[in-house]
Amino acid sequence: MKRYYYIKVFFMMIFFASLFIGSCSTAPQATTSVKEVNKVLTGLDILSQNNFDALNGRRVGLITNQTGVDRNLIQNIDLFQNSGNVNLRAVFSPEHGFKGSEEAGKVILDTRDSITGLRFYSLYGKEKSPTAEMLKDIDILVFDIQDIGIRSYTYISTMGLAMDAAAKNGVEFLVLDRPNPLGGIRVEGNSLDMDYQSFIGMYPIPYVYGLTSGELATFINEKSFISKKKCDLEVIKMLHWSRKKSFKETFLNWVPTSPHVPNDKTPYFMVATGILGELGVFSIGVGYTIPFQTIAAPWINSQLISVKMNELKLKGVTFRPIDYSPYYSLYSGRSVGGVQIHITDYNEVDLYSIQFYFLQVHHILYPDKNPFSMAKPEKIKMYDKAMGTSAVRKIFMIENTHSSIRGIIKQDIELFHREKKQYHLYE
Repeated sequence: MKRYYYIKVFFMMIFFASLFIGSCSTAPQATTSVKEVNKVLTGLDILSQNNFDALNGRRVGLITNQTGVDRNLIQNIDLFQNSGNVNLRAVFSPEHGFKGSEEAGKVILDTRDSITGLRFYSLYGKEKSPTAEMLKDIDILVFDIQDIGIRSYTYISTMGLAMDAAAKNGVEFLVLDRPNPLGGIRVEGNSLDMDYQSFIGMYPIPYVYGLTSGELATFINEKSFISKKKCDLEVIKMLHWSRKKSFKETFLNWVPTSPHVPNDKTPYFMVATGILGELGVFSIGVGYTIPFQTIAAPWINSQLISVKMNELKLKGVTFRPIDYSPYYSLYSGRSVGGVQIHITDYNEVDLYSIQFYFLQVHHILYPDKNPFSMAKPEKIKMYDKAMGTSAVRKIFMIENTHSSIRGIIKQDIELFHREKKQYHLYE
Protein backbone atom coordinates (compact mmCIF):
# COMPACT_ATOMS: atom_id res chain seq x y z
CA MET A 1 0.00 0.00 0.00
CA LYS A 2 2.78 2.40 0.92
CA ARG A 3 4.63 1.49 -2.30
CA TYR A 4 1.49 2.32 -4.34
CA TYR A 5 1.23 5.70 -2.59
CA TYR A 6 4.83 6.67 -3.51
CA ILE A 7 4.34 5.61 -7.11
CA LYS A 8 1.19 7.75 -7.31
CA VAL A 9 2.97 10.81 -5.85
CA PHE A 10 5.89 10.29 -8.25
CA PHE A 11 3.66 10.35 -11.34
CA MET A 12 1.71 13.34 -10.06
CA MET A 13 4.98 15.26 -9.67
CA ILE A 14 5.96 14.36 -13.23
CA PHE A 15 2.53 15.52 -14.49
CA PHE A 16 2.65 18.93 -12.80
CA ALA A 17 6.26 19.45 -13.81
CA SER A 18 5.35 18.84 -17.45
CA LEU A 19 2.56 21.38 -17.19
CA PHE A 20 4.94 23.98 -15.73
CA ILE A 21 7.64 23.36 -18.36
CA GLY A 22 5.04 23.43 -21.13
CA SER A 23 3.64 26.77 -19.99
CA CYS A 24 7.14 28.26 -19.79
CA SER A 25 8.09 27.06 -23.26
CA THR A 26 4.87 28.15 -24.99
CA ALA A 27 4.49 31.65 -23.48
CA PRO A 28 7.24 33.34 -25.51
CA GLN A 29 5.93 31.69 -28.67
CA ALA A 30 2.47 33.16 -28.07
CA THR A 31 3.95 36.63 -27.56
CA THR A 32 6.01 36.32 -30.73
CA SER A 33 2.95 35.18 -32.63
CA VAL A 34 0.97 38.26 -31.56
CA LYS A 35 3.85 40.53 -32.57
CA GLU A 36 4.13 38.84 -35.96
CA VAL A 37 0.43 39.30 -36.59
CA ASN A 38 0.63 43.00 -35.73
CA LYS A 39 3.79 43.80 -37.69
CA VAL A 40 2.90 46.27 -40.41
CA LEU A 41 4.26 45.65 -43.88
CA THR A 42 4.50 48.83 -45.95
CA GLY A 43 3.71 49.06 -49.63
CA LEU A 44 7.44 48.69 -50.29
CA ASP A 45 7.55 45.48 -48.24
CA ILE A 46 4.60 44.06 -50.17
CA LEU A 47 6.12 45.06 -53.52
CA SER A 48 9.38 43.38 -52.56
CA GLN A 49 7.61 40.22 -51.37
CA ASN A 50 5.94 40.01 -54.78
CA ASN A 51 9.31 40.25 -56.55
CA PHE A 52 8.50 43.75 -57.87
CA ASP A 53 6.06 42.27 -60.39
CA ALA A 54 4.12 45.55 -60.57
CA LEU A 55 7.20 47.19 -62.10
CA ASN A 56 8.29 44.39 -64.38
CA GLY A 57 8.87 45.60 -67.94
CA ARG A 58 8.39 49.27 -67.02
CA ARG A 59 10.91 52.09 -67.02
CA VAL A 60 10.68 53.39 -63.47
CA GLY A 61 11.02 56.82 -61.90
CA LEU A 62 11.17 56.74 -58.10
CA ILE A 63 10.05 59.66 -55.92
CA THR A 64 11.65 59.09 -52.54
CA ASN A 65 14.08 60.18 -49.84
CA GLN A 66 15.83 58.67 -46.81
CA THR A 67 12.50 57.39 -45.43
CA GLY A 68 12.00 55.00 -48.35
CA VAL A 69 13.23 51.90 -46.56
CA ASP A 70 11.74 48.48 -45.97
CA ARG A 71 11.14 47.13 -42.48
CA ASN A 72 14.77 45.98 -42.35
CA LEU A 73 15.91 49.54 -43.13
CA ILE A 74 17.16 48.69 -46.63
CA GLN A 75 16.77 51.65 -49.01
CA ASN A 76 14.26 51.20 -51.84
CA ILE A 77 16.84 52.19 -54.48
CA ASP A 78 19.08 49.32 -53.37
CA LEU A 79 16.15 46.91 -53.40
CA PHE A 80 15.16 48.04 -56.89
CA GLN A 81 18.68 47.83 -58.32
CA ASN A 82 19.44 44.46 -56.71
CA SER A 83 16.16 42.83 -57.71
CA GLY A 84 17.05 42.30 -61.35
CA ASN A 85 13.38 42.94 -62.07
CA VAL A 86 13.27 46.76 -61.98
CA ASN A 87 14.53 49.13 -64.65
CA LEU A 88 15.15 52.20 -62.46
CA ARG A 89 15.80 55.20 -64.71
CA ALA A 90 15.65 58.22 -62.38
CA VAL A 91 15.13 59.28 -58.77
CA PHE A 92 13.16 62.36 -57.70
CA SER A 93 13.51 63.91 -54.23
CA PRO A 94 11.31 66.38 -52.28
CA GLU A 95 12.16 69.23 -49.89
CA HIS A 96 15.19 68.48 -47.67
CA GLY A 97 16.79 66.45 -50.49
CA PHE A 98 17.23 62.74 -51.06
CA LYS A 99 19.15 62.29 -47.79
CA GLY A 100 16.73 64.48 -45.84
CA SER A 101 19.59 66.52 -44.43
CA GLU A 102 18.97 69.96 -45.95
CA GLU A 103 17.26 72.70 -43.96
CA ALA A 104 13.66 73.69 -44.66
CA GLY A 105 13.27 75.98 -47.65
CA LYS A 106 16.73 75.37 -49.07
CA VAL A 107 16.84 74.97 -52.85
CA ILE A 108 18.09 71.51 -53.88
CA LEU A 109 19.98 70.94 -57.15
CA ASP A 110 19.85 68.01 -59.57
CA THR A 111 22.74 65.52 -59.40
CA ARG A 112 23.97 62.35 -61.08
CA ASP A 113 25.45 59.31 -59.34
CA SER A 114 29.06 59.07 -60.49
CA ILE A 115 29.12 55.26 -60.23
CA THR A 116 25.74 54.17 -61.60
CA GLY A 117 25.01 57.20 -63.76
CA LEU A 118 21.53 57.38 -62.20
CA ARG A 119 19.92 60.83 -62.42
CA PHE A 120 18.68 62.43 -59.19
CA TYR A 121 16.16 65.16 -59.96
CA SER A 122 15.22 67.70 -57.32
CA LEU A 123 11.53 68.55 -56.94
CA TYR A 124 12.46 71.36 -54.59
CA GLY A 125 14.63 73.50 -56.82
CA LYS A 126 14.01 75.13 -60.16
CA GLU A 127 11.15 72.67 -60.66
CA LYS A 128 8.64 71.40 -58.13
CA SER A 129 7.06 68.99 -60.56
CA PRO A 130 8.60 66.47 -62.97
CA THR A 131 8.92 68.00 -66.45
CA ALA A 132 8.14 66.32 -69.76
CA GLU A 133 11.88 66.09 -70.37
CA MET A 134 12.41 64.29 -67.05
CA LEU A 135 9.61 61.84 -67.85
CA LYS A 136 10.39 61.11 -71.51
CA ASP A 137 12.03 57.75 -70.72
CA ILE A 138 9.70 56.77 -67.85
CA ASP A 139 6.57 54.61 -67.92
CA ILE A 140 5.68 54.68 -64.24
CA LEU A 141 6.36 57.01 -61.30
CA VAL A 142 6.59 55.33 -57.89
CA PHE A 143 5.98 57.44 -54.77
CA ASP A 144 7.56 56.02 -51.62
CA ILE A 145 7.98 58.62 -48.86
CA GLN A 146 7.01 58.54 -45.18
CA ASP A 147 4.60 61.43 -44.63
CA ILE A 148 3.50 62.86 -41.26
CA GLY A 149 -0.20 63.61 -41.80
CA ILE A 150 -0.02 67.42 -41.67
CA ARG A 151 -1.27 69.66 -44.49
CA SER A 152 1.66 72.09 -44.45
CA TYR A 153 4.31 69.37 -44.74
CA THR A 154 5.36 69.62 -48.36
CA TYR A 155 5.76 65.94 -49.27
CA ILE A 156 2.05 65.66 -50.07
CA SER A 157 2.31 68.74 -52.33
CA THR A 158 5.16 67.02 -54.17
CA MET A 159 2.99 63.93 -54.53
CA GLY A 160 0.05 65.86 -55.98
CA LEU A 161 2.16 67.81 -58.47
CA ALA A 162 3.88 64.60 -59.57
CA MET A 163 0.48 62.97 -60.08
CA ASP A 164 -0.52 65.91 -62.26
CA ALA A 165 2.69 65.60 -64.31
CA ALA A 166 2.08 61.86 -64.69
CA ALA A 167 -1.46 62.50 -65.98
CA LYS A 168 -0.28 65.09 -68.50
CA ASN A 169 2.53 62.88 -69.81
CA GLY A 170 0.73 59.55 -69.93
CA VAL A 171 2.78 58.05 -67.12
CA GLU A 172 1.33 55.63 -64.56
CA PHE A 173 1.52 56.54 -60.87
CA LEU A 174 2.08 54.02 -58.07
CA VAL A 175 1.95 54.86 -54.35
CA LEU A 176 3.70 52.50 -51.94
CA ASP A 177 1.61 53.20 -48.87
CA ARG A 178 2.99 53.90 -45.39
CA PRO A 179 1.42 54.61 -41.96
CA ASN A 180 0.15 58.02 -40.95
CA PRO A 181 1.96 58.63 -37.62
CA LEU A 182 -1.02 60.70 -36.43
CA GLY A 183 -3.29 57.74 -37.12
CA GLY A 184 -6.24 57.44 -39.45
CA ILE A 185 -8.94 58.92 -37.21
CA ARG A 186 -7.68 62.29 -35.93
CA VAL A 187 -8.94 65.31 -37.90
CA GLU A 188 -8.13 68.80 -36.63
CA GLY A 189 -8.14 72.37 -37.86
CA ASN A 190 -9.86 74.40 -40.52
CA SER A 191 -9.79 73.39 -44.17
CA LEU A 192 -7.58 75.36 -46.54
CA ASP A 193 -9.23 78.31 -48.26
CA MET A 194 -8.07 77.82 -51.86
CA ASP A 195 -7.36 81.56 -52.09
CA TYR A 196 -4.38 80.70 -49.85
CA GLN A 197 -3.22 77.71 -51.86
CA SER A 198 0.57 77.35 -51.86
CA PHE A 199 3.24 74.68 -51.71
CA ILE A 200 2.67 74.46 -47.93
CA GLY A 201 -1.06 74.05 -48.43
CA MET A 202 -2.29 72.70 -51.74
CA TYR A 203 -5.58 70.96 -50.98
CA PRO A 204 -8.83 72.07 -49.26
CA ILE A 205 -8.39 69.65 -46.38
CA PRO A 206 -8.09 70.19 -42.60
CA TYR A 207 -4.65 70.73 -41.10
CA VAL A 208 -4.71 67.16 -39.75
CA TYR A 209 -6.53 64.99 -42.29
CA GLY A 210 -6.31 61.40 -41.03
CA LEU A 211 -5.42 59.69 -44.32
CA THR A 212 -2.43 57.68 -45.48
CA SER A 213 -0.52 58.88 -48.54
CA GLY A 214 -2.28 56.26 -50.65
CA GLU A 215 -5.70 57.33 -49.42
CA LEU A 216 -4.89 61.00 -49.90
CA ALA A 217 -3.60 60.32 -53.43
CA THR A 218 -6.94 58.66 -54.26
CA PHE A 219 -8.78 61.63 -52.74
CA ILE A 220 -6.68 64.13 -54.74
CA ASN A 221 -7.18 62.17 -57.94
CA GLU A 222 -10.93 61.80 -57.58
CA LYS A 223 -11.48 65.42 -56.54
CA SER A 224 -9.15 66.80 -59.25
CA PHE A 225 -7.69 69.33 -56.82
CA ILE A 226 -4.74 70.18 -59.05
CA SER A 227 -5.94 69.53 -62.61
CA LYS A 228 -9.03 68.18 -64.29
CA LYS A 229 -7.14 65.27 -65.79
CA LYS A 230 -6.86 62.21 -63.54
CA CYS A 231 -3.73 60.10 -63.48
CA ASP A 232 -3.58 56.33 -63.87
CA LEU A 233 -3.24 55.68 -60.13
CA GLU A 234 -2.55 52.48 -58.21
CA VAL A 235 -1.87 52.07 -54.50
CA ILE A 236 -0.04 49.10 -52.99
CA LYS A 237 -1.67 48.81 -49.60
CA MET A 238 -0.01 48.01 -46.30
CA LEU A 239 -0.67 44.79 -44.46
CA HIS A 240 -1.86 44.83 -40.82
CA TRP A 241 -2.26 48.62 -40.52
CA SER A 242 -5.45 49.96 -38.97
CA ARG A 243 -6.72 53.47 -38.36
CA LYS A 244 -6.34 53.26 -34.57
CA LYS A 245 -2.79 51.93 -34.68
CA SER A 246 0.00 54.16 -33.34
CA PHE A 247 3.34 54.14 -35.11
CA LYS A 248 4.87 52.26 -32.18
CA GLU A 249 2.31 49.51 -32.68
CA THR A 250 3.43 49.01 -36.28
CA PHE A 251 6.81 47.66 -35.09
CA LEU A 252 8.42 49.73 -37.86
CA ASN A 253 11.57 51.77 -37.31
CA TRP A 254 11.15 55.53 -37.53
CA VAL A 255 13.51 57.28 -39.92
CA PRO A 256 13.58 61.08 -39.34
CA THR A 257 11.49 62.51 -42.15
CA SER A 258 13.39 65.83 -42.05
CA PRO A 259 16.02 67.39 -39.74
CA HIS A 260 13.52 68.52 -37.10
CA VAL A 261 11.27 65.45 -37.08
CA PRO A 262 13.51 63.05 -35.12
CA ASN A 263 10.85 60.63 -33.88
CA ASP A 264 7.30 59.44 -34.48
CA LYS A 265 5.86 61.68 -31.72
CA THR A 266 7.20 64.93 -33.24
CA PRO A 267 4.25 65.32 -35.67
CA TYR A 268 1.88 65.65 -32.71
CA PHE A 269 3.84 68.63 -31.39
CA MET A 270 4.10 70.11 -34.88
CA VAL A 271 0.32 70.37 -34.99
CA ALA A 272 0.39 72.30 -31.71
CA THR A 273 3.18 74.79 -32.50
CA GLY A 274 4.25 74.59 -36.15
CA ILE A 275 1.99 77.33 -37.50
CA LEU A 276 2.78 79.62 -34.55
CA GLY A 277 6.46 79.22 -35.33
CA GLU A 278 5.92 80.77 -38.76
CA LEU A 279 5.54 84.19 -37.11
CA GLY A 280 9.20 84.28 -36.10
CA VAL A 281 8.24 85.63 -32.66
CA PHE A 282 8.23 82.54 -30.44
CA SER A 283 10.86 79.82 -30.20
CA ILE A 284 9.14 76.47 -30.66
CA GLY A 285 12.19 74.39 -29.79
CA VAL A 286 13.61 74.31 -33.32
CA GLY A 287 17.28 75.05 -32.73
CA TYR A 288 17.12 73.37 -29.33
CA THR A 289 16.95 69.68 -28.37
CA ILE A 290 13.15 69.32 -28.41
CA PRO A 291 11.82 70.67 -31.73
CA PHE A 292 8.17 71.80 -31.72
CA GLN A 293 7.74 70.97 -28.02
CA THR A 294 8.08 74.47 -26.60
CA ILE A 295 6.64 77.96 -26.94
CA ALA A 296 9.03 80.51 -25.50
CA ALA A 297 10.41 84.04 -25.85
CA PRO A 298 12.90 86.30 -23.99
CA TRP A 299 10.22 88.32 -22.15
CA ILE A 300 8.17 85.37 -20.86
CA ASN A 301 8.25 84.25 -17.22
CA SER A 302 8.20 80.47 -17.54
CA GLN A 303 6.84 79.79 -14.04
CA LEU A 304 3.98 82.25 -14.40
CA ILE A 305 2.82 81.24 -17.87
CA SER A 306 2.99 77.50 -17.13
CA VAL A 307 0.76 78.00 -14.08
CA LYS A 308 -1.75 79.96 -16.15
CA MET A 309 -1.73 77.38 -18.95
CA ASN A 310 -2.30 74.50 -16.52
CA GLU A 311 -5.16 76.40 -14.91
CA LEU A 312 -7.04 75.97 -18.19
CA LYS A 313 -7.16 72.21 -17.48
CA LEU A 314 -6.90 71.26 -21.13
CA LYS A 315 -7.49 67.57 -21.77
CA GLY A 316 -4.51 65.33 -22.42
CA VAL A 317 -1.76 67.91 -21.95
CA THR A 318 0.39 69.40 -19.18
CA PHE A 319 2.69 72.42 -19.40
CA ARG A 320 6.07 72.52 -17.68
CA PRO A 321 8.05 75.73 -17.19
CA ILE A 322 11.21 75.76 -19.29
CA ASP A 323 14.13 78.14 -19.75
CA TYR A 324 16.77 77.51 -22.41
CA SER A 325 19.06 79.10 -24.98
CA PRO A 326 18.59 77.91 -28.59
CA TYR A 327 21.81 76.72 -30.21
CA TYR A 328 20.72 78.12 -33.58
CA SER A 329 17.69 79.58 -35.37
CA LEU A 330 15.44 82.14 -33.62
CA TYR A 331 16.96 83.69 -30.44
CA SER A 332 20.18 81.76 -30.92
CA GLY A 333 22.38 82.12 -27.82
CA ARG A 334 19.72 84.12 -25.94
CA SER A 335 17.80 82.95 -22.90
CA VAL A 336 14.10 82.33 -23.49
CA GLY A 337 11.36 81.27 -21.12
CA GLY A 338 8.05 79.57 -21.73
CA VAL A 339 6.34 76.20 -21.60
CA GLN A 340 7.29 72.70 -22.63
CA ILE A 341 4.30 70.75 -23.89
CA HIS A 342 3.85 67.29 -22.39
CA ILE A 343 1.10 65.18 -23.98
CA THR A 344 -0.42 62.92 -21.34
CA ASP A 345 -3.23 61.42 -23.41
CA TYR A 346 -2.77 61.25 -27.18
CA ASN A 347 -6.41 60.32 -27.72
CA GLU A 348 -7.91 63.16 -25.69
CA VAL A 349 -5.63 66.10 -26.55
CA ASP A 350 -6.81 68.81 -28.96
CA LEU A 351 -3.46 69.62 -30.54
CA TYR A 352 -4.46 72.39 -32.93
CA SER A 353 -6.09 74.49 -30.20
CA ILE A 354 -3.00 74.59 -27.94
CA GLN A 355 -1.43 77.44 -29.92
CA PHE A 356 -4.54 79.61 -29.50
CA TYR A 357 -4.87 78.95 -25.79
CA PHE A 358 -1.23 79.95 -25.44
CA LEU A 359 -1.84 83.20 -27.35
CA GLN A 360 -4.86 83.87 -25.16
CA VAL A 361 -2.85 83.52 -21.94
CA HIS A 362 0.11 85.36 -23.43
CA HIS A 363 -2.10 88.36 -24.26
CA ILE A 364 -3.37 88.53 -20.67
CA LEU A 365 0.15 88.43 -19.26
CA TYR A 366 1.89 90.53 -21.93
CA PRO A 367 -0.70 92.75 -23.66
CA ASP A 368 2.04 94.98 -25.09
CA LYS A 369 3.62 92.02 -26.93
CA ASN A 370 1.16 91.34 -29.72
CA PRO A 371 2.91 88.67 -31.85
CA PHE A 372 1.00 89.63 -34.99
CA SER A 373 2.16 93.23 -34.67
CA MET A 374 5.71 92.11 -33.91
CA ALA A 375 5.95 89.72 -36.90
CA LYS A 376 7.44 90.89 -40.19
CA PRO A 377 5.05 91.14 -43.18
CA GLU A 378 6.60 88.13 -44.94
CA LYS A 379 6.16 86.10 -41.77
CA ILE A 380 2.49 87.11 -41.55
CA LYS A 381 2.07 85.94 -45.13
CA MET A 382 3.61 82.54 -44.32
CA TYR A 383 1.46 82.26 -41.19
CA ASP A 384 -1.72 82.80 -43.21
CA LYS A 385 -0.59 80.27 -45.84
CA ALA A 386 0.11 77.66 -43.18
CA MET A 387 -3.18 78.43 -41.44
CA GLY A 388 -4.96 78.26 -44.78
CA THR A 389 -6.80 81.51 -44.18
CA SER A 390 -6.28 85.03 -42.86
CA ALA A 391 -9.64 85.02 -41.05
CA VAL A 392 -8.26 83.34 -37.94
CA ARG A 393 -5.46 85.87 -37.52
CA LYS A 394 -7.72 88.90 -38.16
CA ILE A 395 -10.29 87.81 -35.60
CA PHE A 396 -7.73 86.78 -33.01
CA MET A 397 -5.89 90.12 -33.25
CA ILE A 398 -9.07 91.78 -32.00
CA GLU A 399 -10.59 89.23 -29.62
CA ASN A 400 -7.48 87.38 -28.36
CA THR A 401 -9.49 84.34 -27.22
CA HIS A 402 -9.71 80.76 -28.35
CA SER A 403 -13.50 80.91 -28.22
CA SER A 404 -13.55 83.72 -30.81
CA ILE A 405 -12.01 81.54 -33.52
CA ARG A 406 -13.30 78.16 -32.36
CA GLY A 407 -16.10 78.20 -34.94
CA ILE A 408 -13.66 78.68 -37.82
CA ILE A 409 -11.15 76.02 -36.79
CA LYS A 410 -13.84 73.44 -35.98
CA GLN A 411 -16.41 74.05 -38.72
CA ASP A 412 -15.04 71.61 -41.32
CA ILE A 413 -14.17 68.66 -39.13
CA GLU A 414 -17.43 66.68 -39.06
CA LEU A 415 -18.04 67.18 -42.78
CA PHE A 416 -14.52 66.03 -43.63
CA HIS A 417 -14.86 62.99 -41.36
CA ARG A 418 -17.85 61.91 -43.44
CA GLU A 419 -16.27 62.80 -46.77
CA LYS A 420 -12.95 61.05 -46.26
CA LYS A 421 -14.53 57.69 -45.36
CA GLN A 422 -15.20 56.87 -49.00
CA TYR A 423 -11.43 56.94 -49.63
CA HIS A 424 -10.44 54.71 -46.70
CA LEU A 425 -8.37 51.70 -47.68
CA TYR A 426 -8.15 50.43 -44.08
CA GLU A 427 -10.58 49.87 -41.22
